Amino acid sequence: MGHAWVFPGQGSQSVGMGRELAECEPLARTVFEEMDAVLGFPLSRIVFEGPEEELAATRNQQPALLATCIAYLRVLEARGELPEPTVVAGHSLGEYTALVAVGSLELADALRIVRRRGELMEMYGEGGMLAVIGLERERLAAIAAEAGVELANENAPNQLTLSGRNEALDHAANLARAAGAKRVVRLPVNAAFHSSLMRPVAEALARDLATVPIRPPRAPLIACSDARVLTDPEELRRELVVQIPTPVRWVDVVRRAMDLGIRTFWEIGPGQVLSGLIRRIAPEATTYTAEQLVQNRARSVASVEHTKGD
Repeated sequence: MGHAWVFPGQGSQSVGMGRELAECEPLARTVFEEMDAVLGFPLSRIVFEGPEEELAATRNQQPALLATCIAYLRVLEARGELPEPTVVAGHSLGEYTALVAVGSLELADALRIVRRRGELMEMYGEGGMLAVIGLERERLAAIAAEAGVELANENAPNQLTLSGRNEALDHAANLARAAGAKRVVRLPVNAAFHSSLMRPVAEALARDLATVPIRPPRAPLIACSDARVLTDPEELRRELVVQIPTPVRWVDVVRRAMDLGIRTFWEIGPGQVLSGLIRRIAPEATTYTAEQLVQNRARSVASVEHTKGD
């Protein structure tokens, strides 16, 4: 049975993420110090202390999440607690983290490019996103066409998102509720991510990515745009551009991993968003989260120290 390392995207952040890890683990602290040095300002202070609205800003959130995920990865690798991946995958932004994890991208290059990615998304951003739970893909696609929005991320069966301009999203929300959706929620984002409205971002970022060295990964990436299995550096470079205006097909990513014999998924980063989605897509899969592994180790160490004190 194979193992997949998976890396979360925007929305998994929280103020204070990685702080305790950085305080206790020099390897983690070094990652945050490198982030601050590369970006030229103390983003780690915002990550550890807030304010929340500053961390949520796309230009900050993207490098902050990438660094936090890599901090967890470095610590778990050093402890020998992660099996070598058969494949890796990332949800949108998470693809950059995945490529750092398997040696395709240098951490410094990835931090610079995702900071730029976030700035471009803020610069060109318009519209928003809508999460819809409880409608089948075909029904929601028809609603999207009628409302003039686009079907965006396919995160789990009957858990999809729509992207588009705000008035059209309001119309789509009303149609989805009338069609029997269990839940319809506007997402706290300031742009229509993973839609055609993001094409200017993709075009601008492609010019920056053209100058970034990308090496063959030590494990293949399952692309979030179409679930292809990629190892060629130029194909990986194209994926990082294509994924911006293209829906995230997370259901297809997980199913492709299962087809490749993956039965264990390791979510490396803060939270457990992807683990929850994976369990809905493939109930037979086993999931672990980096936070669980770190907390279990901390409890184990505390227990030993308590025993010594008796």
